[in-house]
Amino acid sequence: MAKLYRIFLALSGFMIALGAAFLASGRASGAAVLIGGLVSLAIGLGERQSVAPFRFTAWMVAGIALAMFYPQLLLDLRLLGYSIDLQNSWLKLLMVQGVMFGMGTQMRLADIAGVVRTPLRVVVGLVCQFTIMPLVGLGLALALQLPDEIAAGVVLIGCCSSGLASNVMVHLARGDLALSVTLTAVATLMAPVVTPTWMKLLAGQFVPVNFVNMMLTIIKIMIVPIAAAMLHDVLIAAPQKTRKTIFTIGALAAAWLLLLVFGGWQWFESRVGEQSNILEVVTLLNYLLGAIAAGVTYHLAIQRYPRLHDWMPVISMIGILYFTTITVADGRDQLIDLSGVLLIAAVLHNTLGYLFGYTLSRAVGMDVSGARTIAIEVGMQNGAMGVTLADAMGKMATVGLAPILFSPWMNVSGSLLANYWRRRPTGVASTESLEVEGELHEIHS
Repeated sequence: MAKLYRIFLALSGFMIALGAAFLASGRASGAAVLIGGLVSLAIGLGERQSVAPFRFTAWMVAGIALAMFYPQLLLDLRLLGYSIDLQNSWLKLLMVQGVMFGMGTQMRLADIAGVVRTPLRVVVGLVCQFTIMPLVGLGLALALQLPDEIAAGVVLIGCCSSGLASNVMVHLARGDLALSVTLTAVATLMAPVVTPTWMKLLAGQFVPVNFVNMMLTIIKIMIVPIAAAMLHDVLIAAPQKTRKTIFTIGALAAAWLLLLVFGGWQWFESRVGEQSNILEVVTLLNYLLGAIAAGVTYHLAIQRYPRLHDWMPVISMIGILYFTTITVADGRDQLIDLSGVLLIAAVLHNTLGYLFGYTLSRAVGMDVSGARTIAIEVGMQNGAMGVTLADAMGKMATVGLAPILFSPWMNVSGSLLANYWRRRPTGVASTESLEVEGELHEIHS
């Protein structure tokens, strides 16, 4: 297998060079060769663990290239004579919930309990994350004089919580992994309130921001699927009586949802009429019931097929790739016009996050390992969350561009910084970090 990876890696260099040469000479076929080279690179990078974080970035770059050169292929996909709408709202919802569910399967209730063990470190990390990045995003949007909706996207990615990618980078950097996982978990739980608040205050000057709608969207797309995945963790340690109760509720929830699918929802809508508030509350309740049903189903599936757990991060990555390609294809023309300035914004935003996160953590007395951890948590945001919120605002092709373009750069810079710090160990590693490291090893590989 290692030999096959090396073949793909060698082939990728040749194809990327050839594709670039073809494009430079005006040959349209160069685009296909270049994309093929990027796909070969993504496959070839699977040989060594040290470059594994770049593998997902290579897939993202390949997806972006596909969307830039062949946008209509994605926006009007035809397969076996059938037209497939990749922008379908239900498909997007399922994809983003799959991404967040996959993220939730790698989290534990103990991650949230980490606040009790190291409260000061967690508070410092959360304050840094939810102040530095939103304010830096606003500063860059104003300084670069970005168009309003593009500026709102830069602020949006700064207001998002961190994701699992930051945990992987902290693992690589040999930082305080337990702190990283706790920060990701707690920041995710805070996002439904903190993210809309910052967006209202900072991005409200660029685009209309509905606080309640954004809060409910985050609950639906993040909190519900993550809670569904973490229900598996609850069931593992729960007493038999509690397990039976949860299983019963899960079965009733599944039956209720099936009833809604087969005509129940239409009947309910016809009775409620235009009372949208009631519909919103019931919709949220249905999401929660769906979470219980999904969590129970996942728990039963894991017991029968344990290796399913290993595939959940892959499902998350597929969902992120889907959003990347569709968003870039939809906003291709805008991205061509603004790619240069957005790339500058991405580099500055990300770099300043690392710099301020590390500097401020050290200034309040944090040790080097903790400061490195907070720097990575601050500098790396949840791009999938940003894209989904932009889509919910109906501005995926404009507000969504910054989260999409920032995500590949964050993975590249995070990998470079993590590998740099890995070669300069601090000699400090908590017992909790070593325990968590084993759980995250499979994500990294």
